[in-house]
Amino acid sequence: MTLKLGDIAPDFTQDTTEGPIHFHDWVDGKWVVLFSHPKDFTPVCTTELGAVARLKPEFDKRGVKVIGLSVDPADNHARWAADIAETQGVAPNFPLIADTDLSVSKLYGMLPADAAGTSDGRTAAANATVRNVFIIAPDKTIKLILVYPMTTGRNFDEILRVIDSMQLTAAHKVATPADWKPGEDVIIVTSVDNEAAKTLFPGGWDEQKPYLRVVRQPA
Repeated sequence: MTLKLGDIAPDFTQDTTEGPIHFHDWVDGKWVVLFSHPKDFTPVCTTELGAVARLKPEFDKRGVKVIGLSVDPADNHARWAADIAETQGVAPNFPLIADTDLSVSKLYGMLPADAAGTSDGRTAAANATVRNVFIIAPDKTIKLILVYPMTTGRNFDEILRVIDSMQLTAAHKVATPADWKPGEDVIIVTSVDNEAAKTLFPGGWDEQKPYLRVVRQPA
């Protein structure tokens, strides 16, 4: 299955470190970050899970639910959590899906639909493509897909920046420019003509080109 931006995130029921979940029910009208791992007890993923646990208050502040996935059983996840706490200073404080039958990895296009067997006996290299980040909106549509190699740790500060942009643009008729950070100027979307913009942005804007109208970030 090839997922695209705007597709409904596939639903599933699967075991996690916090018990079984029905994903669409678990989303419960919130923004969600789903990020996946090819195997438990892998070095880069160990640092990533610690990083997300430290950033959990930032996700909470934005009303974002975080859920991880690894292609191993939940009891393995529990033992891995102890290693993460020891080496990273904090244990995962969010659920971690146990994708032992590979069903979620296949649903989300991270493994081929005809991948045989279960997680048992599979190596991290065999699961190398299970290194994705999905940002899912409250309406369950996929808003972002990132795929990382096993050797590159993910930058979760960037994930937070993207969420800030998406939440801003969902609430206002603006887009965010390259390297934007919260509080910086934004761009009026092209679907808003100048007459409508006068009402939406009464403070005015800097029209650098008819299609490039820069305005202060809405409060």
